[in-house]
Amino acid sequence: MNYEILIALLHFVFAFFACIGLTKWWINVARKNKLEGKDMNKYNKPLVPEAGGIAVIVSIVLAMMLYVFFKTFVLKTGTHLIETLTLVITLLLACFIGFIDDILGWKKGIAGWQKILMTIPIAIPLMVIKAGHSIMSVPFFGAVDFGLFYPLAIVLIGVVGATNGYNLLAGYNGLEAGLGIIIFIALGTISLATGQLWLALIAAIIVFALVGFLIFNKYPAKVFPGDSLTYSLGALIACFAILGNIEKAALILFIPFIIEGILKARSKFKAENFGIPQKDGSLEPPYKQTYSLTHLTLKLLKRIKPSKKIYEKDIVWFLAIIEIILSIFVLIYVFIL
Repeated sequence: MNYEILIALLHFVFAFFACIGLTKWWINVARKNKLEGKDMNKYNKPLVPEAGGIAVIVSIVLAMMLYVFFKTFVLKTGTHLIETLTLVITLLLACFIGFIDDILGWKKGIAGWQKILMTIPIAIPLMVIKAGHSIMSVPFFGAVDFGLFYPLAIVLIGVVGATNGYNLLAGYNGLEAGLGIIIFIALGTISLATGQLWLALIAAIIVFALVGFLIFNKYPAKVFPGDSLTYSLGALIACFAILGNIEKAALILFIPFIIEGILKARSKFKAENFGIPQKDGSLEPPYKQTYSLTHLTLKLLKRIKPSKKIYEKDIVWFLAIIEIILSIFVLIYVFIL
């Protein structure tokens, strides 16, 4: 048992330090190649390297390959190797498509519907192995066997929806990585509790890689995650929901992104998440209407904070606390109810 724990710790440490090293390298590469974007929540709009998520994903994939190596050559077992490799392929596809969007989307003006179509291939690896369980509990109907409709339609909708949904709630220093850390701690804990140790280990790898990235992405950010990370994290959440048969838990954890999608739809997905930065570093609401959870948070905090001065970090922490509350609720639901 101690030997297995030592192996697990090796994967976590590797993911953490690999991400730190790769993120430092990527920051230099992005600056040299002018792959930079303006930090819109800062008054002077500094240029920050984009697409840093590629460092996170490479770190996760390398750590997962290390996991496959130990499973094959040290533990001499092939359990869950197909699922693990499918997850790796899904992750690489999501990162690649997100990276294409990072380098072309803002230059070529890729439309929203085109982005949705671009993410369809991300679901294919899970579809072809018939991942997940086709029998699902449906309100008022009980257990329903969806048969082939599950891998060919429900998996497709779930992956594409999660991939694009996670990408909507972004644009604040540390927000995407921070929410990802909270969500995968919850998903990893659920996987551990349900005896799915391989998923729990992968969740921990993801968390440690994200923590390494957050060192550079926290306020004030030295690198942005880009769609390379947001697409990948959304796809990973869908993978855990399907492979771990924990769709309900994942759906609850995804509530902020669902609300974000509803709010964004009010503007026909044209509104931006950013606030209007002031000279003192505070933010003001960008619209009279509310088109994002970040706008809602900004307006709410202005009502309850005595100084009425709301900063970028306030919004990120508030949304993180909401995700923590949802995670606690999910864990109570799994362990007690």
